[in-house]
Amino acid sequence: MQTEALIAYLDDYLCVRDIPDYRDAFNGLQVQGRSETHRIAVAVDACLATIEQAVAAQADLMIVHHGLFWGPRAPLTGAYYRRVATLIRNEIGLYSCHLPLDTHPEVGNNHVLARLLGLTVCGTFYRFESVDIGVRAETELFRPALVDRVRAVLQVEPKVIPTGPEVVRRVGIVTGGGGSGIAQADAAGLDTLITGEGAHHTFFEAEERGLNVLYAGHYATETVGVRALGEHLKQHFGLEYVFLDHPTGL
Repeated sequence: MQTEALIAYLDDYLCVRDIPDYRDAFNGLQVQGRSETHRIAVAVDACLATIEQAVAAQADLMIVHHGLFWGPRAPLTGAYYRRVATLIRNEIGLYSCHLPLDTHPEVGNNHVLARLLGLTVCGTFYRFESVDIGVRAETELFRPALVDRVRAVLQVEPKVIPTGPEVVRRVGIVTGGGGSGIAQADAAGLDTLITGEGAHHTFFEAEERGLNVLYAGHYATETVGVRALGEHLKQHFGLEYVFLDHPTGL
């Protein structure tokens, strides 16, 4: 497939021009690669380890959730140089989709995780500028049963703040660093928040608001979207894809 056509499809499918993102986060094609794409590598992070895995997998294009460019542009030296040089030397393109991949209704991290957990999405919450990042879902499960599902789906041991009801009925999901969403979860009438990570003080915020919080890892909660996007491109275009796993434990 012509890479230019694939990039145009991704831009439209993920609505990268319409979804706002954090300051200096760049969504879309970050590094140009080969003119044709036959094999895609998907990963959570664009780090040297995953880039080297993409080389070994003979990928033509990497699609990642966390790209190369955040904050002030760094000089091309040291570790930053090695990442970019390895991509260019091997003619591997790099495409990044951050909040567009969190919010997407089909392959987005939050919607996909809700489906994998067997929860029924009934709306959205966790506002960022003009869009809601997280999803609201309904269920009726004892808290330990929900924890078991998270453990089984993500293959992690979630850190549980069990300060909400024993029977879980209204769940919010914000993958990644969504610990700051406890107040918004409470305002949305939720009793439980599933996210990746949060700060120390979020224990007290959850406790005082009467919410359960499950911290299942920033990395682990965001593996589901890139996998779903890879599968979508396989089904839609017949492209091969490989998931590059490089867990951080965080």
